[in-house]
Amino acid sequence: MATIPPGERLPVLVLTGPTGSGKTAWALALAEEAPVEVVSVDSALVYRGLDIGAAKPDPAVRARIPHHLIDVCDAAERYSAGRFVREARAAIREVHARGRVPLLVGGTMLYLKALFTGLASLPAARPELRRELDERARRVGWPALHAELAALDPQAAARIAPADAQRIQRALEVCLTTGEPISRLQRATVSPFQGWPVRRWVLAPGDRSALHARLALRFEGMMAAGFLEEVRGLRARADLTAEHPSMRSVGYRQLWAHLDGACELGEAVGRGIAATRQLAKRQLTWLRSEASGQWIDPLHTQPLSWIRDTRAWLADFGL
Repeated sequence: MATIPPGERLPVLVLTGPTGSGKTAWALALAEEAPVEVVSVDSALVYRGLDIGAAKPDPAVRARIPHHLIDVCDAAERYSAGRFVREARAAIREVHARGRVPLLVGGTMLYLKALFTGLASLPAARPELRRELDERARRVGWPALHAELAALDPQAAARIAPADAQRIQRALEVCLTTGEPISRLQRATVSPFQGWPVRRWVLAPGDRSALHARLALRFEGMMAAGFLEEVRGLRARADLTAEHPSMRSVGYRQLWAHLDGACELGEAVGRGIAATRQLAKRQLTWLRSEASGQWIDPLHTQPLSWIRDTRAWLADFGL
């Protein structure tokens, strides 16, 4: 175990970027050379049973390199940003207690923002209001409710996709319950990591067409690996529907629709690839707006130089 100077705080590392940029491979390469443990920041990896379509590291890799916040809840459960913050902070404390460094890896930007800026003091869920919003969405569609949110809270609406039912519902719920925009309440929070040594990197191909090609190849690889059968098995569960947050994940939603008879398989795959590209675009937009971290183009930089620099920085902490 490393020797840490008295009063010294161990660092926290963050590797984020759009889906398909190679974050997992880079993280594993660093974990082979440095005393780090991976803390997942991915809203799909938390669910048991979402393996192929979530690009979950296989059990052999996770047995060799410690991973946290993977397979922590059932696919029928709701997993919130609040729960992520609690469990991520606990994982970070556990990793630090072993004299090692947490490497936060993933592209769920809401989770990262909640973790590093703190969570606003928001009202508890109101089941009756959520049912009302769900019913209105069934009649007019979530994009219409997104337009209502844009009138109430333009900043929140700008960060939420028009089809992101869960986040639209929560933002409207907060606005209608408190009379305050959720974005204003969130800005009033304080980071629980103030004073901590944090290094952030954004892994993002500069060539958008190259990223799109990678995303298409990855989706096709998932299909060849049995993604459709994975979704078929989840759909066979009596306690899961297409409305569960886990099944609204990119790829799962489109293949579920195919199994429901809404479209042919080829069309579902095309929609899944398009949705993946849209997700990457939203992630990049968010990352540019945050303007934090060192950007690395994996098409022009090898992970070896990043690993060398990171190990040199960790050496300052006796690691």
